[in-house]
Parts: sequence; structure tokens; C-alpha cells
Amino acid sequence: MGPRDRGADTRPLTSLVERGGIGPDLLALAGDTPFIDHAVDNLLHVSDSRWQSEFKNITFRPQYASWANAVATGRLKERQELVAALRACHQLLVAPSWNRARTELVAMSTRHSDLMLGDGVDAFLRELDPELIRWRRPVLEASYPRQVEVRLQGRGLVITPTLFAGNAVSFLWDPLDITQAPRLTVPAVHGAPTAPDSNGSVGAPANLGALLGRTRAAALKGTVEGASTTELAGQLGISVAAASQHTAILRNARLITTSRRGGSVLHLITPLGVALLGGGTPSAPGGRDSPTCRGPRV
Repeated sequence: MGPRDRGADTRPLTSLVERGGIGPDLLALAGDTPFIDHAVDNLLHVSDSRWQSEFKNITFRPQYASWANAVATGRLKERQELVAALRACHQLLVAPSWNRARTELVAMSTRHSDLMLGDGVDAFLRELDPELIRWRRPVLEASYPRQVEVRLQGRGLVITPTLFAGNAVSFLWDPLDITQAPRLTVPAVHGAPTAPDSNGSVGAPANLGALLGRTRAAALKGTVEGASTTELAGQLGISVAAASQHTAILRNARLITTSRRGGSVLHLITPLGVALLGGGTPSAPGGRDSPTCRGPRV
């Protein structure tokens, strides 16, 4: 989909994608933050030299070259136009489906954590995405548009599930910062996440209460945006002990995941739970070409 298809508000951002489909790494410039406001603020205040290095050696499409080259200088006016486009893209592509997207991402992260803790790093890397990534100790190979080798040198590797990569991996690293761990993004799902209702929420079929019981069905719906056991108990008007029993049953049925957050736990619905609430069915993996390009040494 081209810049015109996304609308005028997003055009400054989509215009920066070069002919080969690779553009500047805005994640490296914005920093690792979960909030769009923080990302925008970081983009506005990153140093000119760091900004310009990210745009170096990118060949922009001829019709957008004049504006893109102006953005590459890092001047405040062009930065402000770019972050306005970033906000527009976030509002268009991320915000409407964020609750469900987060559910998919947390579920994948939980599966990966369980695999690594139970069977070790080797098993985790082998099963990460066999059709795109191959683990041959001590080298991790991934399908990538160009031949590149990155030595981790003790920095570690951040593996990031993403819903925006299609059926491809992406390798992001800052060559000017030898302390920052490189980031490997992998597809969280194969196919688009299920679309939200018109109000952005997940609905529940009328007969779900008959299947799970009214209180347990309400508990499942209460985990759509994440909730602690105490919060669920308050929402449902039951004791914390009773809420804990309901979440244990939902977790054993793989309808929710539970992870520790400081002194409490966070319960979050899984894709299977979303499907049960009427939000569609989890997507199945599809076939892809085998990885051939050499990746970072681990």
C-alpha cells in the first residue's frame, strides 16, 4: 500500500521507505519505549549527528527525494512533520487493534519464556521460527535481504515479536553504539490479527455464560486489557481466593496467560480466549522459503 493509500497525514512517514522497501530505523532513534508520546519526544530530541547517520545511504523514491533529503538533515520543522505522520500511522494502524495485538504478543512471549526455561536456550532458538531462522551453534542464521554478519561481543540479543513484519524477520542494530544489544524481530502471527469490534473491544457471545459459567465468563472478558487477581475480584464482586480459582481454570484451559509483575500477577487473554469471546480464530502458520543469509554470531 502506497503513501496515497494511507492518506495525507501519513505521507511524510511512508515517503521515507526506499525503493527496496527498507527505510530508516525509527525504533533505534525513538528508543525502546511502549508509549507513542515518549517515542515522539525522543525523535524530536535525538542529536543531529545520530539522526543523520540513520538516513545515510538510503536511496529514496524520486518523487519524494526532495522532502526526504530535507528530513535527513534533522531540522526541527521536518522532524515535527515526521512525528505528526508517526502519530497518524499509530492512530490508523496500531490503536484500533492494540488490545488484541497485545494479547497475541503476550501469549507468544509467554510460550517463548516457558520453552527457554523448560528446555534451554538451544531449544528456544531452534523453535523460534524454523522457516525463517536457523540455529547452528554458535551462529544464528536468518533470512535477510542482504548479507550481513554482526558479532554480539557479549551484548546479548533482544528478540522482539512483531505484528508488522509480515512473513519476514528484521535485524536492527546501531553501528554507532557498541553497548546496545542488537534486536531481531520475528513475526508474532502469520496473517493479520483479528479485527476489533467497531468500538475496539472484544464482545462475548450470549451463550458463553452457559459454557463457562457467568462469573468465569466475566473473568475471561476482564482479562482482555490485562488485570491482576485483586482487580478481577473487584470487578466481579468476589473474593481474591475465588478469583484466583477462576484464573487457574482459565489458565489451564489456555484461555489466559499469567505473568508476574512486581508483587502481583497480570492475567491476559490469549488468542484462543479472544476466539472464544467471538473475536475470530487464531491464525495458522503458512509456508515460506528457507533462510539462507548469515545472521549474528551468538
